[in-house]
Amino acid sequence: MSGLETRASGAADAHVSLLRHPGLAGFLLSRSLSSLGYQIQAVAIGWNAYQLTHSPLTLGLIGLSQFLPMLALLFVGGQVADRFDRRRVVMACQAVEAVCGLGLALGTAWHALAPGMIYGAVALFGAAKAFEGPSLQALLPSLVPPALFSRAAALSASLFQTVTIVGPAAGGLLYMAGPSIAYLVCTAMFLLAALAILVIRLEQPPRPRGPVTLRAVFGGLAFIRSRPRVLGAISLDLFAVLFGGATALLPVYALDILHGSPLALGLLRASPAVGALAISLLLARRPVRGRAGPLMFGAVAVFGIATIVFGLSRSLWLSIAAMVVLGAADVVSVVIRSTLVQLGTPEEMRGRVSAVNLLFITTSNQLGEFESGSLAALVGTTPAVVLGGVGTLVVAAVWMRLFPSLRRLDRLEGAGS
Repeated sequence: MSGLETRASGAADAHVSLLRHPGLAGFLLSRSLSSLGYQIQAVAIGWNAYQLTHSPLTLGLIGLSQFLPMLALLFVGGQVADRFDRRRVVMACQAVEAVCGLGLALGTAWHALAPGMIYGAVALFGAAKAFEGPSLQALLPSLVPPALFSRAAALSASLFQTVTIVGPAAGGLLYMAGPSIAYLVCTAMFLLAALAILVIRLEQPPRPRGPVTLRAVFGGLAFIRSRPRVLGAISLDLFAVLFGGATALLPVYALDILHGSPLALGLLRASPAVGALAISLLLARRPVRGRAGPLMFGAVAVFGIATIVFGLSRSLWLSIAAMVVLGAADVVSVVIRSTLVQLGTPEEMRGRVSAVNLLFITTSNQLGEFESGSLAALVGTTPAVVLGGVGTLVVAAVWMRLFPSLRRLDRLEGAGS
């Protein structure tokens, strides 16, 4: 057997041993189906909205429409995750997301879909994510022992990235068959994801039943503020993606700059996941053992450089290559950050801490889309993306000085303080 075959066999064996833990397979299936529906929906909404208005600002407003409900409800969602059965919360939210997909399908089929209706559906979707996200994130540490969490997180990331490869390309093909078909497939994915949660069986720890106070609701924020490494890691991701995110402008690149089709948009959206999948599979087999801090800052710098290359590219294949590198760099930061956050958080706090983590992620993604769309409307698409990449490099340099303990971080085990 060749060395390559031996490594592949070892990685497969590691994944099989992880999946023997009760509930992990159901969790991964549910998350993958939900992510598949989201990716298909994102391609359909982005192309649909831009075709209706031909304005980059519309794409930014879609991100803002999803961000505002999440901003308002995430802390409440974290408290709900710590007080109620997280599986039931996830199922209810995925049912709401299915309703959103069905509404978009009907609006398209009846030729009644307008930008305002899209903003409304996206806002409802964002509200559901505010409750689903903390509960889903807090479930994973309950399914595997702490020693295996880093590998489980990498496996979860690898499946997520696989879906992120398949989903956008499928979304482009489905949209070409008809936007209502794409939205109906999204609806089916969200419903199947809710059913997959049913296979998870856990011994539920006692949930608090005392009065809900503001101190309890915002307990996750206080917890993270008391741990500089965790605060530095999630805030680094926040500002790096806030300035460097070019995803919102992919419909502009696909249609106006690269002169492509919905399939080209799907390929561009899938490209970061190709790089991310390769790295996450590597991390599942060989988790980060040392120099985690320098590795994280290096990955953020590569993310910024790849963003600049993508912004300047006028070739579809160079653009795809830049997005592949961007995705590979991003997943390194994701795995290090999630391991720091989850392993350093007690069980009874995981929902609220996950809510704060998701708030930072959501701010960087959805508010970053609004920032990218607004800046592109003001200075042009290419300058907006290039300036974002430069901003990411500046953020990495500043954060290395602001959080020296994160910069010097070596091993992840026991590093949550």
